[in-house]
Amino acid sequence: MDGIIDGKLDYITICSITQLFKEKALLCGQWSSEARLTGKTVIITGANTGIGKETAVDLAKRGGRIIIACRDMGKADSARAEIVERSGNPDVVIRGLDLSDSKSIREFAQIINREEHQLHALINNAGVMMCPYAKTADGFEMQFGVNHLGHFLLTFLLLELLRRSAPSRIINLSSMAHAWGRIQLEDVHSERSYHPRRAYGQSKLANILSTRALARRLQDSGVTVYAVHPGIVRTEIKRHMNLALLISWKVVRPFTKTIQQGAQTTIYCTVEPDIQSGGYYCDCKLSSCTRAARDDVMAEKLWELSCQMLGITWE
Repeated sequence: MDGIIDGKLDYITICSITQLFKEKALLCGQWSSEARLTGKTVIITGANTGIGKETAVDLAKRGGRIIIACRDMGKADSARAEIVERSGNPDVVIRGLDLSDSKSIREFAQIINREEHQLHALINNAGVMMCPYAKTADGFEMQFGVNHLGHFLLTFLLLELLRRSAPSRIINLSSMAHAWGRIQLEDVHSERSYHPRRAYGQSKLANILSTRALARRLQDSGVTVYAVHPGIVRTEIKRHMNLALLISWKVVRPFTKTIQQGAQTTIYCTVEPDIQSGGYYCDCKLSSCTRAARDDVMAEKLWELSCQMLGITWE
């Protein structure tokens, strides 16, 4: 949603509201599962609040060992206490992780690879949305750096543990907002021109494209990967919206999902058997995405650029 022009909702906002109704964002489907995660280990980034925390509660109830990776350890500690209380499962661990700093990501991965003997699900849930222009510790535009590059690096560093623990899964939180952006290979950090909505859309488009590219590389490895649109959810991620966007938010809010509803598709992709690796999921089912999100040529270009920027080489 871009905002309001001359007192009227602009075209992008109208399209977003129309898409909201098309996706029936209020509904989560009738999916349910009694699947257990006893003996399984799950990492969830950004699980101190919102969708991530609700996902952690559900997966902890299923008996999993849950590692919540958060930047703010004070909030993480409070979240852990709530998750343990609500789930009845004490096997919930907190670890510090700042996705805007590759040093922090590498330190987190070193701890996990040293202390954990298995990893069955990596849920790349954390993110920033439409924030003012800023750069990460490594000089990347903040939304592209956190939402895409941070999780791209984290996945790379934990991939061997995921392989050894197969069958295992990677879930990347994307959004219908991928339709707002395009991959600007020549200005991926928006240094020439920055628009918060377009930069957010680019980062969410990158999540889907990298999911598709990774799924091809992991074929027959026992590691599967999924992109998720949780729906339009009432979370704290809207805190960077400007006045026009907040007014637009009030228009669509009656049709949005609760946080618990928004977590359902992530949970579905974590526990549901025999679903399509590389797919884009919404409302607990395989869904459609834009043509740009199905562009495998661009996916490979983005993959190469991401590896170059992070200084990594995937086998």
